[in-house]
Amino acid sequence: QVQLVESGGGLVQLGGSLRLSCAASMNIFSFVVMGWYRQAPGKQRELVATITTSSGTTNYADFVKGRFTISRDNAKNTVYLQMNSLKLEDTAVYFCNAKTYGPPVRDLWGQGTQVTVSS
Repeated sequence: QVQLVESGGGLVQLGGSLRLSCAASMNIFSFVVMGWYRQAPGKQRELVATITTSSGTTNYADFVKGRFTISRDNAKNTVYLQMNSLKLEDTAVYFCNAKTYGPPVRDLWGQGTQVTVSS
């Protein structure tokens, strides 16, 4: 069974930085794309950033452009999310996601890691 294990969350001050990691239990080239989503209390889960495993093409939500960077280390089967200039509204549980090749395309999720930005 494929596992995605997130780490790196925690409590950080306004304007600070954190780096999240998502380690996959298998070769990430098995996935078409990997990414990070987040869910704040009372809100729906939303896309933060994605990266294709083959070409490394990235995509970001407007609210993180210029502040967050997604990257991958193929040798370590790990995807990262570098978060800088954190805002209070970045507080959420961050989930790693991987989409398999299809058909059918499957969504795989990690257990989530809490990020809390304090003032």
